[in-house]
Amino acid sequence: MEWSHAEDVAQAACGTTHTLFLTKEGKMYACGNNDHGQLGHDNDTLPNKRPQLLTSLENYIITHVSCGTAHSVALTNWGQVFSWGSNAVGQLGHDTENGRQPIPRMIKAIGAKHVVQIASGQYHCLALTNSGELYGWGSNSYGQLGIGTTNEKVPIPTLVQSLAGVPIAFIACGGNHSFAVSKSGAIFGWGKNTFGQLGLNDLNSRCYPTQLRTLRSLGVRYISCGDDFSVFLTNEGGVFTCGAGTFGQLGHGSCGNEILPRKVFELMGSKITQIACGRRHTLAFVPSRGKIYGFGLSGVGQLGIGLLGNFNTPQIVRGPWFKTEFEASGCDEATQQITVNRIFSGGDQCFVSVMGSDGSADFRVYE
Repeated sequence: MEWSHAEDVAQAACGTTHTLFLTKEGKMYACGNNDHGQLGHDNDTLPNKRPQLLTSLENYIITHVSCGTAHSVALTNWGQVFSWGSNAVGQLGHDTENGRQPIPRMIKAIGAKHVVQIASGQYHCLALTNSGELYGWGSNSYGQLGIGTTNEKVPIPTLVQSLAGVPIAFIACGGNHSFAVSKSGAIFGWGKNTFGQLGLNDLNSRCYPTQLRTLRSLGVRYISCGDDFSVFLTNEGGVFTCGAGTFGQLGHGSCGNEILPRKVFELMGSKITQIACGRRHTLAFVPSRGKIYGFGLSGVGQLGIGLLGNFNTPQIVRGPWFKTEFEASGCDEATQQITVNRIFSGGDQCFVSVMGSDGSADFRVYE
């Protein structure tokens, strides 16, 4: 990516048609579609083809970014949460009737809390505080907020009371479903389950967090979700998937759905340290081989494998970090030093940050 700040990027977050980049210094850049104000630039609704600085957040140090279909969320080092973009179903948490918010605005309802993690689904958001409270807002049509009801919109961050007292280590959102991992390794899922994406061995959606007992003994550390499927990364570096498999996004060699998390056998024998899902595709990183694998929909090239179509088994993602045995044996040290740092995916796009020497992130280790 030829952009002057590309080397400074620490995180990328992808919406359906927009992307946010966060630099190591905590500055935010945005590009893509701006129909709903999701880029956070007040100038117009025109798309940006180059990443542009969000001047309204220049005075803050941003530590994490997240995107929904057409909204954006940012977390500061002080634990404040800002949101902007589409607010059609209250996904910005501002309790206003405004359908869109083109400038980042702090979510006042949780302004006194110190938020440590944020996650976004298509039209809903979750926030975890340093005292272990979990809040949800936005669309709740499938119960994806976990508050015991289903309703079209919940415009104010609302406490997920059934998880009060459960020490939560990690949260994740799918299109219309949500997960939390407790510090002891229990997995809770809720929301849309039409394709079995909650991994509960049925197709019933849940409006309360429900424990996935099937995964209890596996030591799940990290979860990434697409629109209607879920991917689990275990302590041992194994990958399990469930939910919609129409495009091959589960990686099991078929296009069937799975209602129970099932191990991706094609990745067996490899220790996976990072997973990332787009709407209908999945990426997995194997550090020992320095390779990224992709499976699922590649209609617009989102798997990076050089081919279009659907792929239901892991395929090698081609990039400058990938060397065939022949190339590696014949090249000098200088060209071999490209190491994958982090993989990012969302919508129908993916990004990989690389570094010049050894050292890549391990999603199984909590910061």
